[in-house]
Amino acid sequence: MTRISPFSSPLLLGFDRLEEVVDRLTRSAAEGYPPYNVVHAADDRLRISLAVAGFTEDDLEVTVERNELHIKGRQAEDDSAVYLYRGIAARQFHRTFLLADGIEVTGARLDAGLLHIDLTRPTTPEIVRTVAIKSGGGTG
Repeated sequence: MTRISPFSSPLLLGFDRLEEVVDRLTRSAAEGYPPYNVVHAADDRLRISLAVAGFTEDDLEVTVERNELHIKGRQAEDDSAVYLYRGIAARQFHRTFLLADGIEVTGARLDAGLLHIDLTRPTTPEIVRTVAIKSGGGTG
């Protein structure tokens, strides 16, 4: 059975990447670790805060590749420890956020078990452009 996509309309030109983004978002929505907040800090600023208790700066990696913000966490296991009870998991994570065109990551800081990542969204003025209409029967 063929899946019908809402993006296959001939009126939606150049939105083929958007379908990939929607598919990726639905797959990553099920991931719940680590929990995070997204805060609208100002007109042109956003902040993502992830709860990363137990992680140090050396355990975390923040990278931007194309329009994707990748946040990875890896804690080193203490092989010499003998646990009587282990309720705090030392688990790895990889959280990805898809960024709109123009959004820039301006910084990251770790404070009291929260990793804060600051983003800016530059404001662009609306530009209305008139396209000249030529007469003639040519295709060029």
